[in-house]
Amino acid sequence: MSTGKLTEAAKGVYIIAATPFTDEGALDLPSVDSLTDFYLACGVHGFTLLGMMGEAHKLTAEESLSVVTRVAARAQGRQIIVGVSHAGLENVRRLAHEAMIAGAAGVMVAPPSGLKGDDGIYNYYAQVFAALGPDIPVVYQDYPQTTGVYLPAPVFERLVDDFKQLVMLKHEDAPGLAKLTRVREGEKKSGRRRVSILVGNGGLYYPQEMRRGADGAMTGFAWPEMLVQVYDLFVAGKAEEAEDLFDIYLPLVRHEVQPAIGLALRKEVLFRRGAIKSPKQRAPGSSLAATDRTELDSLIARMERRLAASGRAHKLAAE
Repeated sequence: MSTGKLTEAAKGVYIIAATPFTDEGALDLPSVDSLTDFYLACGVHGFTLLGMMGEAHKLTAEESLSVVTRVAARAQGRQIIVGVSHAGLENVRRLAHEAMIAGAAGVMVAPPSGLKGDDGIYNYYAQVFAALGPDIPVVYQDYPQTTGVYLPAPVFERLVDDFKQLVMLKHEDAPGLAKLTRVREGEKKSGRRRVSILVGNGGLYYPQEMRRGADGAMTGFAWPEMLVQVYDLFVAGKAEEAEDLFDIYLPLVRHEVQPAIGLALRKEVLFRRGAIKSPKQRAPGSSLAATDRTELDSLIARMERRLAASGRAHKLAAE
């Protein structure tokens, strides 16, 4: 099924997919299938593959494309965004074109560490757009906590004005709510395009970002149905109900964004929910101690109690 290319109209939850490995560290393609099915059952609107939390840097080029091809064949028409960030511009170009051929709707590019100044950011992306050509839609991944590159709103607006293939901002600046508002206010200028904004950071600021004009989430929280339900409630005009639901999951949202063991926690939950066969990361990776698992048990039990009390009974196992 053709999904079409990514556009400024993209909305909803584009789940950042984990990459499953076997206990021995091999890429687990059957678990890629079961994980894709799990995400679809949770109601996601699209997929983001080979993101920073997807262990993309541990995959060979051949493995990366096999993941994209595998998900594209099973995604039931949902759009797929593929992370193609790389220190070398030629690698960005090659990965982007191969990803599009494999079934991607667009690609995501983060600035390389070390870019300096407004002109440095603008000129780098001008080179990216020239290398990719006008037919590949691009998502700007704004994650200064990792890249060290801060994106001022006026620079992003220059890029939007000058390059039509820039269709989305992956908003992960923190604190970044004021920037989100600045971008949305700037779009009221005559002739300026309104681009899609999906938010990350594990969903920590999701309700506030939705109130400020975000179009949905692009993150990998291990209960994606919450992300979808909160989005649906906001779209239906039920912002308070959306926040109430989010609050039930907030302790786990917060717990999962820990820098050292966040991915290990996320994969453990996906493993427990039957989405993947092993919670292992490809080396080097973090692992959970017995105390970490006990803490996770307690947080999940608390969430289950609060969901039941709210009338939203929930089963840990995948349906």
